[in-house]
Amino acid sequence: MKITLFLTAATATVIHAGTPAPVVVESPPEVQWLVPTLDARLRYEFSDVEGFQNSNALTMRLRPGFKTSEWNGFSAFAEGEFTGAIIDDYNGGAPGVHPFDPAKSIVADPQNAELNRAFLKYHGYDTTIVAGRQRIIYNNSAFVGNVGWRQNEQTYDAASIGYEADCGFKASYAWVGQVNRIFGAQANGVLSSVDSNVHLINATYSGCEDVTLGGYVYLMDFQDAAVNGWDNNTYGIFIDTPLGGLQTHAEFAVQSEAGPLNDKEALYFHVNASKSIRGITLMGGVEQLDDGFQTPLATLHAMNGFADTTNKLRAAGITGGLTDSYFSVTAPLPWDLKWKNVAHFFGDNSVGTDFGFGWDSLLVKKFNDHFSATAMLGYFDSNDARYLSATKATIQLDYTF
Repeated sequence: MKITLFLTAATATVIHAGTPAPVVVESPPEVQWLVPTLDARLRYEFSDVEGFQNSNALTMRLRPGFKTSEWNGFSAFAEGEFTGAIIDDYNGGAPGVHPFDPAKSIVADPQNAELNRAFLKYHGYDTTIVAGRQRIIYNNSAFVGNVGWRQNEQTYDAASIGYEADCGFKASYAWVGQVNRIFGAQANGVLSSVDSNVHLINATYSGCEDVTLGGYVYLMDFQDAAVNGWDNNTYGIFIDTPLGGLQTHAEFAVQSEAGPLNDKEALYFHVNASKSIRGITLMGGVEQLDDGFQTPLATLHAMNGFADTTNKLRAAGITGGLTDSYFSVTAPLPWDLKWKNVAHFFGDNSVGTDFGFGWDSLLVKKFNDHFSATAMLGYFDSNDARYLSATKATIQLDYTF
């Protein structure tokens, strides 16, 4: 009996041991070939410019879009742009748009509906190629940018190629056939878009420890007679490096065929130095443009103060020579707030002429990776007939996914 029980148990053990465990086949992760995107912004802006009535603008901007997953290095992206005016007591800035009231101060956020971006992209072998309507931003946007501050951004119908190596070298080239401006598709003529034959070359090298070297060549030729004065050839270099315990930036550029009407040569330089102390960042700098030096594709709002007083003259190269000496303080506040204040002192090339004084204040709160709030104040008190005194204030909420 004991032998029988032993054999039975042994046989059962062998049979159980020889039975393969069930195989669980895991399904491959599902690929989402089409991914929706959204960029939404609600903004109130007040504008008080000398010689014009005050403006109040409450606008809502939506950019719904989609992107495809990458397939053998190829992908696509498309995005619309829709701006509506909830309070339209302002001048949108261009004939043909709504609202347009020349008696009021400009808030360049007119109602608009258009295709913002649409492109095909290839990425592989450290190279990215993009063809279609796209966003182009180089360096600090002082020469080429997307004017991202405005509700309707500036985009480019272009073909671009970029290369990035592990050694810290980056290079890019873009050919631009059309510039799509911030006033939107409903604006008249060149205020909506400008035909162009623009070649943009930009390169940087950061392989040296804490040092970045850069250079650029921007050859701008515009086909519309109304903006022929925008043509220019710009050649520049810059270096970012620590020096004497400070983080410094030095940049120099020369422009031929500069404005007005392309018969000038003009110089540009920009130097600054910054230092962080216990979370507070101090910066001082000087930016100078010779009379005639023009930057028609720049994000001008980022350069000489939030009051935007110098924008139009800087773009056209009719500043009379512009020197902006500035000092800024950026500090963290409770509740993860970031506060930046900038003082501007404006003069001509020799700094002998007092163009005016400006003050900017920026308060930013980032709630998470998708949602942020911004409050901004720009003030400019002019002492020169070419520049208008102005005060502008903005509160906005941004949401992206």
